[in-house]
Amino acid sequence: MTKLTNLKSQPMAARAPAVADRMVAALIARVGERVRAAREAKGIPRRVLSEISGVSPRYLAQLEAGGGNISIALLQRVAVALDHRIEWLIGEDEPWSSEAMRVADQFRAAPTEVQQTVLRALAPQPVQSRRARRVCLIGLRGAGKSTLGQMAGQALNLPFIELNREIESHSGMPVDEVMALYGDEGYRKLEAQALGRIVAAHDGLILAVAGGIVAQPDTYDTLLSHFHTIWVRTSPDEHMSRVRAQGDTRPMAGNPEAMEQLKSILASREALYGRAEAQIDTAGRSVSDSLDELLALIARRGFLD
Repeated sequence: MTKLTNLKSQPMAARAPAVADRMVAALIARVGERVRAAREAKGIPRRVLSEISGVSPRYLAQLEAGGGNISIALLQRVAVALDHRIEWLIGEDEPWSSEAMRVADQFRAAPTEVQQTVLRALAPQPVQSRRARRVCLIGLRGAGKSTLGQMAGQALNLPFIELNREIESHSGMPVDEVMALYGDEGYRKLEAQALGRIVAAHDGLILAVAGGIVAQPDTYDTLLSHFHTIWVRTSPDEHMSRVRAQGDTRPMAGNPEAMEQLKSILASREALYGRAEAQIDTAGRSVSDSLDELLALIARRGFLD
């Protein structure tokens, strides 16, 4: 009869000590293997680990060989010296690939904001939850974002916010003065901060943003992650005519190539605007028709569900 058969034939009470002994032996062997793997991965000689941990080289050798019945207190010293949590040494899961250890080391050494970014990426909220009931209209100036956004907000009983107005309210000066005082880099920083405040303050709203926000990778990623985005587009001719109808003659003043520049901007940003979840084209359409299409799109896509 094999030892296994003999063991199975014994009563449960008699078997328990033998099972426990085997589990203890397996635990000691596992701890030894992991201590050795962690030490070798870090390139630490056993003598150096002994000096750091205060555990004798002979005891460490026994531990790594699976023959050291180490106390919890001494094992904690070894774990600290190896810069690992003690539960990693004794757990049943197998975390000890060199790649996993390298990533763990980099994570522990990273700044807090980087660690938070990694944690969000590894355990993200569902996209629908992150976006909540926030809808953002993107696109170049003159497409109809502000007009449609305000009307949609009224129709849906949601607040409407223009990001530039939020920047002005917080800075206490018009956007033109912000640009003159802080430059484009300063404006973009204020823009990102304003977007963060809006996300924190509103679970449901209609937002309109400046056309150039899509060229700011981090801010645009935040926008795409926290809003249902709709690209409001139109033809270059209507972009220009609507801007002039708003009383702004700067696009054409002393600049005969303004239309070509506008077309170039549209072409360069098309792929960026195209990252939006949906789009509507207001070219040649009345405000009423465009609003109906926008509201139908929001309902059809369940952006406010």
